[in-house]
Amino acid sequence: MKALRRIQTRSSFRNPSSPLFSSPSSSSPWTHHLRSALVLVSSSSPASCSSSDPHRLKSPWSRRRRKKPLTLRRWRRFFSPEGRLRNGGVNLLKKVRSRGIDPSIRSEVWPFLLGVCDFNSSKEERGVTRTWRRKAYERLRRQCKRLQSQNSGTFKLNKINKTTQDEHNSWSLAQDADSSCSDDGLSAHESISCDKDNTEEYMSDVSCTGGSRRLNSESSDSDSSDDNDSVHMIPSSEEKDENSTSSPSSLSISRTKEDFVTWQRIIRLDAVRADTEWTPYSPSQAMVSEERARRAAEAVVLKDYSHLEPSKIFHAARLVAVLEAYALHDPEIGYCQGMSDLLSPILSVIQDDYEAFWCFVGFMKKARQNFSLDEVGITRQLNIVSKIIKSKDSQLYKHLEKVKAEDCFFVYRMVLVMFRRELTLEQTLYLWEVIWADQAAIRAGIGKSSWRGRIKQRAPPTEDLLLYAIAASVLQKRKLIIEKYNSMEEILGECHSMVGKLDVRKLLDDAHDLIVSLHTKIEHMVT
Repeated sequence: MKALRRIQTRSSFRNPSSPLFSSPSSSSPWTHHLRSALVLVSSSSPASCSSSDPHRLKSPWSRRRRKKPLTLRRWRRFFSPEGRLRNGGVNLLKKVRSRGIDPSIRSEVWPFLLGVCDFNSSKEERGVTRTWRRKAYERLRRQCKRLQSQNSGTFKLNKINKTTQDEHNSWSLAQDADSSCSDDGLSAHESISCDKDNTEEYMSDVSCTGGSRRLNSESSDSDSSDDNDSVHMIPSSEEKDENSTSSPSSLSISRTKEDFVTWQRIIRLDAVRADTEWTPYSPSQAMVSEERARRAAEAVVLKDYSHLEPSKIFHAARLVAVLEAYALHDPEIGYCQGMSDLLSPILSVIQDDYEAFWCFVGFMKKARQNFSLDEVGITRQLNIVSKIIKSKDSQLYKHLEKVKAEDCFFVYRMVLVMFRRELTLEQTLYLWEVIWADQAAIRAGIGKSSWRGRIKQRAPPTEDLLLYAIAASVLQKRKLIIEKYNSMEEILGECHSMVGKLDVRKLLDDAHDLIVSLHTKIEHMVT
């Protein structure tokens, strides 16, 4: 299960024209068999499926009256006159966990949930760091263009200046004397073409080294004689925390020019195949003019887009710009298929590319373990799902053992793209917001005592809410799995048939019930 592999994990579940799952030749026969099964199980988009009747779903928490999402009026009341969140953000996180967020204010709230904005920062301080973030993103985009323009020969790929984090994990980039080529009001995806070679470099040179590891991908069509030219890249990005799958020895890695070229090509392929379920959530992007869309496409050298509508072209160009910048920002991960599924909803909400980029960086701080080459992170998560099921339902677990599916690899896709394929976009955003609120509470050191109210005290924030939700979705099908399915492939098919049929609120209710009864036990089992 070597993961460059995951450049091939984009299935036809949404788009019949997309490539099917495949595995590299080095994969084990078992893995090849599994990925073949993934190919055979096709589903329609959640948007095209009818949701299950919520009145037929039973859950102890579902009996509670559903409250309206966090509104603009209440959101504004959270701030002091100088623009600081009151009570360290506790009230905000409580509301998001129990209500979700009104779509009209998501672009304001998400940077706080994703660690881009510090809970204790003032409005003025956020304005300053916003300018720094924009300049840093624009420098990354200029570096992407320079690398793309180099056709052959030895080159230097520079390491990214490490961003700093305060104790609340917000980014504070060192201010640069470089006067940006765009004004504050210009979106980054329109300003990336104004590259100035005489500006102070955001990257610092790193010497080339030989014998680097190269991407083994069926998608790679590069046969340049200079493929062995390698560069020493230091993963930028955030400090490694306990959730990182990287070992100390992997803090310094080598990448070749072929790596970045491969990433660029796969990013563009994925971008033009991206779904358009986001369209209703971003009317301004959906109504973009053809001229503006093509200008954005030309700025990122997007290809094969003539068959697309302007809104799809524009969205694809934004995906390319942000994903390429992330590949430079975090070269240890680079790009794997599935990452575009995580970014697309963010772009539907955040209008400026530089802000969407930093929100994506915040999102990937936890999600990056899903795309690590060694697959330690995703294997750990599947193991936790297995332990939750085993602790909650021994009969179901014994059946999974009987059919050799106790490793829970049948929920691989749910873990990889965090229910993005199983839920509609609106359901996905709601689920992610609750997950982000839990993670933000933990980052901010908000303890259990801060969660007043009987239910919220009983289900404290956890880093693994997603995994409890995945286990809950399997447990909801326990009777069917035990009585009808006698192979891992059949269970996999059942999981993929959940597309569009899940009630996200019931899913979270059941996940919180599992947390209440099992989280202490599970924590002891995995530590």
